[in-house]
Amino acid sequence: MPRILYIEDNRDNRMLVRRILLASDYEFELDEAESAIQGIEIARHNRPDLILMDVSMPDMDGLTATGHIRTMPELKDTVIVALTANAMEGDKERTLQAGCDGYIRKPIDVDKLPDEILYYLRSRR
Repeated sequence: MPRILYIEDNRDNRMLVRRILLASDYEFELDEAESAIQGIEIARHNRPDLILMDVSMPDMDGLTATGHIRTMPELKDTVIVALTANAMEGDKERTLQAGCDGYIRKPIDVDKLPDEILYYLRSRR
């Protein structure tokens, strides 16, 4: 069963993603972090298969956190997908340059999110 870590400072967004994934036809284990710093620690200990990374967080932005994760040998191959409301021209490219493997725009399409996650998991294998 794939382990997903969702790093997001907004509680409502975390609850929404949890409900979507638990209600999907797929089985996921879901860990959550409310800050980038907490997320990095959880990733270190739990070694998720995929990280959903909010880009805009108050303690450390998601792109900086992605850079930290990419320096850790045990996490360097973990799939990281930016999940963000940033939809301006160049935002997707910035997330990919920062080390993210993909980009999902908010608001989340509740019908597509589980399939998008599976797509990114399979693309890494």
